[in-house]
Amino acid sequence: MANIKSAKKRILVINKRTERNKAIRSRVKTYIKKVYAAIEAEDKALATTALNDAISEMSKACTKGVYHKNTVSRKISRMTRAVNALS
Repeated sequence: MANIKSAKKRILVINKRTERNKAIRSRVKTYIKKVYAAIEAEDKALATTALNDAISEMSKACTKGVYHKNTVSRKISRMTRAVNALS
């Protein structure tokens, strides 16, 4: 356990940020699952709306520093290709 006051504060801050990041990651994963579920069901309209929602959430997570921009870009690209393959 930390003895220095600033180190104790850092522990509190890190815990708070970790909880926030977990919540954001969980939310993004849920939106991604919705996209792939719509793809499995072969419902293009539902997949398109789910994709737009997922892109929005992933972009927000990227802006907040939860995900790296290249990771978000890669995931969006793969989902978009999968949705566009439906027809």
